[in-house]
Amino acid sequence: MVGPPSLKSEGGFFISPRRYLVDMSLFFGIAAPFLIILACFVFGAILRKVLFDRLIKWTKNTKTHIDDIVINATKGPFLVWFLMLGIYFALAASTLPENVINVSAKALMALGVLSVTMALASIISGIIKVYSSKLEKTLPVTSLTQNISRIIIFGIGILVVLNSLGISITPVLATLGIGGLAVALALQDTLSNLFSGFHVIMARQIKVGDYIKLDTKEEGYVTDINWRTTQIRMLPNNVVLVPNSKLAQAIVTNYCLPDKEMAVLINIGVHYNSDLKKVEKITCEVAKEIMRRITGGVPDFEPFIRYHTFGDFSINFTVILRAKEFVDQYLVKHEFVKKLHERYAKEGIIIPYPIRAINYSQEKAV
Repeated sequence: MVGPPSLKSEGGFFISPRRYLVDMSLFFGIAAPFLIILACFVFGAILRKVLFDRLIKWTKNTKTHIDDIVINATKGPFLVWFLMLGIYFALAASTLPENVINVSAKALMALGVLSVTMALASIISGIIKVYSSKLEKTLPVTSLTQNISRIIIFGIGILVVLNSLGISITPVLATLGIGGLAVALALQDTLSNLFSGFHVIMARQIKVGDYIKLDTKEEGYVTDINWRTTQIRMLPNNVVLVPNSKLAQAIVTNYCLPDKEMAVLINIGVHYNSDLKKVEKITCEVAKEIMRRITGGVPDFEPFIRYHTFGDFSINFTVILRAKEFVDQYLVKHEFVKKLHERYAKEGIIIPYPIRAINYSQEKAV
């Protein structure tokens, strides 16, 4: 019988055609998946370059910021998604055992869901930051609300991953409920601050940017409300961290409610020999000038005065001005006192020093 044909190499060795075909199939079986992954990666890189360059040029002509947020959030993981797609196709073309391919496919699915979840969390966080002024009417924007939105998105993503892996969600939720009860008992203070912070945010009586004063004398601008504390930046540029539970129980004066504009009261006294009508006229003229000229004053406001006390050495009254917000009162008072002192000196109106007069005639009569 004539045997199967064989191939003779230059070195004199004989290679069976069947063995040659097996070696070639093994080579392509190993190389093909890597080639598929490389091809998907290169195609994804080229597509990302072309697609996102055009999208960025297009977004420059739009007024909304949502498209910019979506592009920035998806540009990073876009190449990763194509790499994962290449791995998926490579697994389908490989000669690996079926159980290994199934496990790898589920792992890729889980990673894909997590990457999409991260992209969605980034998009929603960006939208909250950009449109914070509009969202403030419905939901105050703080680090606590941003973190809650991220937790909700990641929670949904994890549940989808567990479902895709064939893990029943019901026992997991039951376990989390029992574990959550134990954690709640161990972390009462932390949870108290968390829910107090959420209550403060939803009550909308204290918001980021408000100037507040506590009954414990701390005062300043609210810069953030997080899961544990409320940050208050005082005027000396120091930050006070107030636990949310303490803030919820404190007596708080909010200088931004119901409006940021506030009355500025300045107490003054003039000599008993003064013409009170003249004093009122000159004082109001100076106050009107300050309201119009000084940054922080309310130009349309009509200042007025009210006499209220016969003091030991002066007739006392209060000047009522108005400032646009709490810190503006300091400059308004500063400029008003300077200008009023100058004007009183010109008009001969005396602001008396503290004196004590003894009426000898009255003493003799007694």
